[in-house]
Amino acid sequence: MASLSNAVSVLRLFSPERTELSVTEVARLLGMPKSSVSRLLRAMLADNLLANVEGTPRYRIGHLFFEVARMYERSTTLMDVTNTALAAMCEQTRHGGYISILDGADVLPLRVFFGTETLRVVTPLGKRMSAFATATGRNLLARLSDSAVRALHPDPLVPPSATAPQDMDDLLRRLEQVRRCGWCDAIDEGVSGVGSVAVAVSDPSNSETLAFCLSFPAHLVSELERHRLAGMLTDAARRIATRFNDTFWTTLPRVAAA
Repeated sequence: MASLSNAVSVLRLFSPERTELSVTEVARLLGMPKSSVSRLLRAMLADNLLANVEGTPRYRIGHLFFEVARMYERSTTLMDVTNTALAAMCEQTRHGGYISILDGADVLPLRVFFGTETLRVVTPLGKRMSAFATATGRNLLARLSDSAVRALHPDPLVPPSATAPQDMDDLLRRLEQVRRCGWCDAIDEGVSGVGSVAVAVSDPSNSETLAFCLSFPAHLVSELERHRLAGMLTDAARRIATRFNDTFWTTLPRVAAA
């Protein structure tokens, strides 16, 4: 199991900003001997977890993950229904949108919709962000118990901005608010100048939970407009929840669209 854990640690080093890695870089980032890293990367290469960057001694993510991603998308009906709903809202509002999952203490976008406004907000697919400092992330964290949220954050929170939750007590207060109304917004939190409004839906039959949001330049959208967007998102979430028996939504009050 140690080799599996090491392989996962290697894969987590990749990001949209770091698409290639060498043995030396992996050894430095993980604090492992170069000889051990070299053997590990060769084994991952043989299993198609990694691929060689042509003409260099560097590695990138292997084709196996693209195959798994395609199978995941084909098998998840919740993703398909959420995708359809969010695409329609993005077209109607001209804002961008994301569908994301919780991965540990991070939020990970799986789908992105580009807005048609002149000023656009774009976060690359696969770019991890601290869940506590995003609207999608807090909606996903709100589906967990407070003790589970604390367990995901053994160290003190490091807020990226003054508008993000400043400590665990602040975060738990905001999560309780999500549990009461079903949505939240994040303005100038994880990314300066960016705002978003988000909700989450779940399929209890396979324990799949997705968050989806509308995202926009923060200075262009008023509080009243954010409330209107929240009404659209919560109405969509209720429709999806009814189809998948997501009981989170059955007792929540509706948000009137302005």
